[in-house]
Amino acid sequence: MSQEVTVTVRLVRSFAHRNFRPIVYHGVDLDQRVGEFMQHVKNDIVTRAGLPPPFKTYSYDKMKIIHQAHGSKTNELVVGLEEDNKLILHEEHTLRQAGVANETELALFCDQDYEAYKSNPVSAW
Repeated sequence: MSQEVTVTVRLVRSFAHRNFRPIVYHGVDLDQRVGEFMQHVKNDIVTRAGLPPPFKTYSYDKMKIIHQAHGSKTNELVVGLEEDNKLILHEEHTLRQAGVANETELALFCDQDYEAYKSNPVSAW
């Protein structure tokens, strides 16, 4: 039985500059694979009105859970740097298997940028 939920995806363009844009998706099927959902988001942002061009052409390749409804939030302003083994989604899993539920907030970002920021988490103001 598939369940459709609302999910917010935070497109992260720059960790150091805290440059991101949230997009809300309604009617997300939790039984689709993470890789399918990531591809859907990438296809959607290319034509989405109101999204600055740098966000549309960025090379996103990883997704991580930022926040679950009724859960605690991280102090990190863009994406929490802890618990990667638990919170980074694997493309072959379904969203449900990955722990996504209604009102989950996800980050979509470039893994190379994330690893660079994680090794030196300094904000550039």
